[in-house]
Amino acid sequence: MSIEGGCTCRNVRYRLTGRPLIVHACHCTWCQRDTGTVHALNAMYEAERVEHIAAEPEIVDTPSASGKGQKIARCPICKVAVWSNYPGAGPAVRFVRVGTLDDPSQCPPDAHIFTSSKQPWVTFPPGVKVFPEYYDRKEVWPKEAQERWRTMREKMKKT
Repeated sequence: MSIEGGCTCRNVRYRLTGRPLIVHACHCTWCQRDTGTVHALNAMYEAERVEHIAAEPEIVDTPSASGKGQKIARCPICKVAVWSNYPGAGPAVRFVRVGTLDDPSQCPPDAHIFTSSKQPWVTFPPGVKVFPEYYDRKEVWPKEAQERWRTMREKMKKT
């Protein structure tokens, strides 16, 4: 499976290989502020599965709720954010903004996180995975994604 996406002006373009590890709809107040809407929708991919096929984004250091900051990859022309890196996984994992995909319908959310701070008028359909804060990866992620995560972590230890 291959999915393409990019910024609004099409200066930055990327190709994703395979399915995401997981797709989060994050309802924390930081994501609300950062996106200007009710949640961020991020597809988590190993960095090696995100191929740049046009201009490189600029990396912007921004604050985060953890106090450790995050790195947001933005188009240097239109300034649209295409992905982020967070300190927990560092540069090894890219949180790709689903809205920048050419076909965002390919990555619906697998889990809604930090819903304790969601807007009061946001509701969820029956059967959706909803977590007031975060969750235990081993209980939520598919086995294949857990194996990819384990493999990636092993590679990180060797570098």
